Amino acid sequence: MPEPIIEIRNVIKRFGNLAAVDNVSLTIHKGEFFVLLGPSGCGKTTLLRMLAGFELPTEGQILIDGQNMSMVPPNKRPVNMVFQSYAVFPHMSVADNVGYGLRIARTPKSEIGDRVQEALSLVQLGGLGERMPDQLSGGQRQRVALARSLVMKPKVLLLDEPLSALDAKLRAQMQFELAEIQSKVGITFITVTHDQDEALSLADRIAVMNKGQIAQLATCSDIYEYPANRFVADFIGSVNIFEGRMVIDEPERAEIHCPELGRVYLNHGVTGPHGSNLWVAIRPEKITLCKPGQAAPKDSPEGTNHADGVIRGMSYLGDITIYEVELPSGRRIRVSRTNLSRFDQDDFTWDDPVSLHWHPTSPVTLLS
Repeated sequence: MPEPIIEIRNVIKRFGNLAAVDNVSLTIHKGEFFVLLGPSGCGKTTLLRMLAGFELPTEGQILIDGQNMSMVPPNKRPVNMVFQSYAVFPHMSVADNVGYGLRIARTPKSEIGDRVQEALSLVQLGGLGERMPDQLSGGQRQRVALARSLVMKPKVLLLDEPLSALDAKLRAQMQFELAEIQSKVGITFITVTHDQDEALSLADRIAVMNKGQIAQLATCSDIYEYPANRFVADFIGSVNIFEGRMVIDEPERAEIHCPELGRVYLNHGVTGPHGSNLWVAIRPEKITLCKPGQAAPKDSPEGTNHADGVIRGMSYLGDITIYEVELPSGRRIRVSRTNLSRFDQDDFTWDDPVSLHWHPTSPVTLLS
């Protein structure tokens, strides 16, 4: 097993009668890119601030590299933090900004210059050390803040919504760069974000938080493909969720009746008592769109999962098109389709009748 760098043990943080963090326990490993993900007010930033020492737990323990942090002030912890607002000193050059912490720590001058240049090269700002912050783009200022933290060689780097101030294209570019930098330096990164795509592109593991608790802790693929509950399924990506009742549950197959969808077949069993109510979640990209009466695709045998509908909405996004399909029940669901080529697949438009197929491995059942 990977060696732990952070252990959070039954941590509670109360503000008055509100438990912003409610009995959270988790372990983060050395060299891991870990993401705290959730909506505003879920407790993720409070948890990050407790790791940094800016807040203290009401109950529980936080250990960093085996040491209890309860009596350790922020400036003595083996962590550094990159803030959402960059917090770059406007009156200092790039090099002086990056070297600020080294000077405060009374690092020998002969060492500071080399470490600053090494950090600037790491974040692709080599040769810009003499520039002032107002001569930099937003992405470059974020790199300065990152270099200033990395130059101190912390055991853990904390990042609070580090890319939220950037425009969409630059944010996507910085996601790749951030992951590459973390891989090069090997430092444990812990990032807070509310952006699901950002979390999935960066993380080794994700803790999805809701109402101060961890709703699910898993790898990116498990969070997306096998959400633990309805909140996670609904929060991560786009999903169609139907209420249903289990009518058959056997080791290698199950059948669920959904009033809005009809019978849903699975090629695996479902944990739960026979006849119990549950939720069925189907991702839009798992559904195949066909002309009425057209045979189901080979990976979705005819007679397994099928529904009829009418296209009531379309959204062309370049690489994919999102269709809103109305079922006979009146319920509308989303179907996404890759725009591979306009010559090798059927065209669909508003008010077209369509047939929907999905493989029995596609639905995920949720008991809560």
